[in-house]
Amino acid sequence: MTPRPSSAPSRIDLHTHSTASDGTLTPAELVRAAADAGLDVVAITDHDTTAGWEPARRALPPGLTLIRGAEISCLWNGVRPGVSLHLLAYLFDPDFPALAAELARVRASREVRGERIVELLRADGIEVSWTEIHTAAAGGSVGRPHIAAALIRAGLVATTTEAFGPQWLGNRYRVAKDDIDVFRAVELVRAAGGVPVLAHPRATRRGRIVPDELIVELAEAGLAGLEADHEDHSPAEREHVRALADRLGLIVTGSSDFHGTHKTVRLGAHTTSPQAYERIVAQAGGVTSVASG
Repeated sequence: MTPRPSSAPSRIDLHTHSTASDGTLTPAELVRAAADAGLDVVAITDHDTTAGWEPARRALPPGLTLIRGAEISCLWNGVRPGVSLHLLAYLFDPDFPALAAELARVRASREVRGERIVELLRADGIEVSWTEIHTAAAGGSVGRPHIAAALIRAGLVATTTEAFGPQWLGNRYRVAKDDIDVFRAVELVRAAGGVPVLAHPRATRRGRIVPDELIVELAEAGLAGLEADHEDHSPAEREHVRALADRLGLIVTGSSDFHGTHKTVRLGAHTTSPQAYERIVAQAGGVTSVASG
């Protein structure tokens, strides 16, 4: 591993997932992999849960700083049907009652959604087992990648990407869950001392996106930043996000959205500048970053 400078961190990845949600590395394995990838800072941002925070902290390798966060499932109700959004929340108080209650509600909705997808698959003669999927999640926040893994094990698809295609979980067997209104999510994250950043806001390859006018309103409501450098953004989409963030005075981040073997993207494939990272830390009032000596 290349020696790291003693000054400000230079390799910062602010969006990763562990087995606490739908990644394939445990939190401990994730932070060790982050160190092996030459990162100075890594954020653990599992879907709608903080369950990975403590095991990641305990396993933190020397020289690596951990940012504790979550990727919150949100919905914009300005159109019908509503548009799904993901809000990265950094350094918030996990015990803030209103936010903790909403995250628990969304996790319960994930379970209901997962069971319903399995019912639809089985109704079409596709032999997958909810018990097996739930067991494989090992207590993590259940997501569609867990169902995709069951489809792969059954030999029905070859990859997670194929499983997320329109013939499978992307459309035919897609079921909505009960997400948090995005304005409410921004409000709660700020109230919990956290810093909210909109994940991959222009990723048209993921489906519908929200208009820039909504992001203007979210910025007025407390949104802190936009994730620009992401695997699912084209070069033009990245530039659009950067220009919008610059116009609104928002922080610009970049990150891998690492999920282990569920995706091909590697840790540190996209990174956040030290200046943007420092702005996030400066705004936070929930929990602090954790550094290992």
